[in-house]
Amino acid sequence: MTWLQLIVLSIVQGLTEFLPISSSGHIFIVSRLFWNADAGASFTAVTQLGTEAAVLVYFGRDIFRIIRAWFAGLRNPRARGMDYRIGWAVIVATIPIGIIGLLFASTIRDGLRNLWITAIVLIGFSGVFWLAERVATQRRTLEDVTMRDAVVVGLAQSLALIPGVSRSGSSASAGLFLGLNREAAFRLSFLLAVPAVLASGFEELPKALGPSTKVGETVPLMTASGAQLLASVVITFLIGYAAIAWLLKFVEHHSLNWFGAYRVALGVFLIVLLATNTIPAR
Repeated sequence: MTWLQLIVLSIVQGLTEFLPISSSGHIFIVSRLFWNADAGASFTAVTQLGTEAAVLVYFGRDIFRIIRAWFAGLRNPRARGMDYRIGWAVIVATIPIGIIGLLFASTIRDGLRNLWITAIVLIGFSGVFWLAERVATQRRTLEDVTMRDAVVVGLAQSLALIPGVSRSGSSASAGLFLGLNREAAFRLSFLLAVPAVLASGFEELPKALGPSTKVGETVPLMTASGAQLLASVVITFLIGYAAIAWLLKFVEHHSLNWFGAYRVALGVFLIVLLATNTIPAR
């Protein structure tokens, strides 16, 4: 991987990680379209360490308060308020994606990395956004989150293992279906993603520094050096932090349908490229 490729892909990751348009799908598309190569699922997972660091900083006070309240609630039942419940929600919601990620690691890393799948998912999941906005009551806030909500959002988050779905899009849509308002749904999705993404990033780090080619694949797998991965984490952190601030303000007054329209346009564009053999699917 050249430094130009590293910088471009890191900017793409930082811009798209929190927007419900799929960062993994965008990195897959950009690396294939411009360089006829694959940045790989491991590289994507490592770059997400930067964007999750942005979550830790942006929501630092909230996260510290939740952790403190969770431990306090374990000792004292009378201290079990909203933050205590959110702490348990984060734990419970992480279980589905952890189990599925471990059981189907090879399929996720290689089998699902097909641009036809990405294109179809980009278009199809925009329908989920539309339906979520259609039925959403938006009457509930973070104070109303229950363990049932955590299970549902956690299962929805697992869909993000498929390139093209979007972690924030799937979990925030689930939140809307459950009656949460948009800001609460996205805040919850950011908090729930922290342990899963950090665990995935550190677990995939050795693979990201591995061999630069795939046996039997039609395109090479780009490999980043340790210095490049570190630079990528810094870039994605800075851009990701700004993206969080922008998105939370945007969703206060705008629906997910804006992102759904973009996903449909990108999916159709991708299908045209694939159908004309401009880029290979794998």
